[in-house]
Amino acid sequence: MAKEVKKVAFLTAGGLAPCLSSSIGFLIDEYNKVAPNVQMIGYVNGYMGLLKGQSIPVTDEVRKNALILTKHGGSPIGNSRVKLTNVKDCVKRGLVKEGEDPLKVAADQLVKDGVDVLHTIGGDDTNTTAADLAAYLATNNYPLIVVGLPKTIDNDVFPIKQSLGAWTAAEEGAKFFMNVVKENSANPRALTIHEVMGRNCGWLTYKTAQYYRKMLNRTKFLDGFNLTRARQDVHAVYVPESKIDFKAEAARLLPIMDKVDSVNIFVSEGAGVADIIAEMKKRGEDVPVDAFGHPRLDKVNVGQYVGKRFGELLKAEKVQVFKSGYFARAAAPNKKDLKLIEKCARKAVECALNGESGVVGPDENAAAKIRACEFSRIKGGKPFNVRKGSFRKMLQEIGQPNPRKKRTAK
Repeated sequence: MAKEVKKVAFLTAGGLAPCLSSSIGFLIDEYNKVAPNVQMIGYVNGYMGLLKGQSIPVTDEVRKNALILTKHGGSPIGNSRVKLTNVKDCVKRGLVKEGEDPLKVAADQLVKDGVDVLHTIGGDDTNTTAADLAAYLATNNYPLIVVGLPKTIDNDVFPIKQSLGAWTAAEEGAKFFMNVVKENSANPRALTIHEVMGRNCGWLTYKTAQYYRKMLNRTKFLDGFNLTRARQDVHAVYVPESKIDFKAEAARLLPIMDKVDSVNIFVSEGAGVADIIAEMKKRGEDVPVDAFGHPRLDKVNVGQYVGKRFGELLKAEKVQVFKSGYFARAAAPNKKDLKLIEKCARKAVECALNGESGVVGPDENAAAKIRACEFSRIKGGKPFNVRKGSFRKMLQEIGQPNPRKKRTAK
């Protein structure tokens, strides 16, 4: 029989996604319905707040109005990027003292707070860190239930078929580009780069381009007065899973630039990163990394690199790079995401009360059934399948050759 749940804690971590606030709202609402006597708290700023012992209570007012949270983006309790097994980073940031084990500090805080269930809402780093914490507590005879929800707009977590907030991020990115694409009318021979988030996975870039082109399908144009779809359309899509052949693509795109006076490129922030880093190292430049060992993409700056290379090859008069990431990831979820978030959150409460740990989401190895996927199966870096039919169809429509795969998609 599962241990009686008396106190529950929530924690959001990593980058933002259009699901954090709404996930907490649905979790609180479900506990109100099925276990109204359970106490609830939220750790402030993710694992940072847990290490510092900083939390806020879920008051009666919050319980009563919990569903208001489902209408907002961001996180009401705040995020941070902290890896409990990266002792050096935790010490450097003043989160633990020299000689302390962050896992033990976090575990002791959970024991002190009397937490029976910890709900983590984050990506693979957040949830694998939660798994480390749960394993540590288990070896020390403290049976903490950890139930995660899969947050990442990259949609790149094994074995989650669809992560929470990703659909919304793609839709918001498309809305963003519907406006900024008009900047191509400010100058002749305009090259417009839309850099989309996605470190290792091109799903968001593909989906954003797909949503954007669907918006174009619903838009009226006036060809006789140079208001054409051709000038607004996507002319190239580059993702991390394939290599960018600059010379071949420039030969394809140059006639488009000559004809419609502009070229619009969608590129993932992680596309071509290895090549760019190699060039930086040749120049003797350092490539900083975050607490999880990931290269700092803001320092690599794929959009600027792609813009510079193609700007020269296409003889562009003006090159502009627009990043939709922060606009997209801080949005409130759309109806499609809300439906998925609610299903996952309510299932997460059921799992918690039954003593079942894991990350709750549609399991791609179980016919997309929403269930608690075992922590041992959770990992990031799931590549986008560049052989996906709808992606290849889109490339065919815009005249781009099928991409050369860099690795086997799963």
